[in-house]
Amino acid sequence: MKTILSAALVLGLCTLAGAQGEKADPVGTWKCEYAFGDQKRMSTLTITKDGDKLAGTMSWPDQKEAKLKDVKLKEGDLTFSAVREVMDNKFNVEYKLTITGDKLKGKGAVETGGEKREFDIEGKREKKDK
Repeated sequence: MKTILSAALVLGLCTLAGAQGEKADPVGTWKCEYAFGDQKRMSTLTITKDGDKLAGTMSWPDQKEAKLKDVKLKEGDLTFSAVREVMDNKFNVEYKLTITGDKLKGKGAVETGGEKREFDIEGKREKKDK
């Protein structure tokens, strides 16, 4: 019994150590959900990599492919900004997201009416067809 328990403990620790050593990979298409006020919203985030440089776009149901600015990945945190157009208004939205495997979670922030408003955002990476 002790042998089985010891083996399970070692296996668990090895798995945990391996997961901590994984580098976050932001590349792919992410389906994101967030709420602004009490309105649920959706967006699609696409991250690409050319050499060491990250780039991408963000789309919403009423706005297609806003180019991302200042895309950076540092220790699992992805940061960037995108211009959101609503009717004739343009808003610069800043994002800070933490990537864990095929999930991301974080905050978006936008200045409106002279004050900065934050919102929570979560997303899942779309699976690639093989």
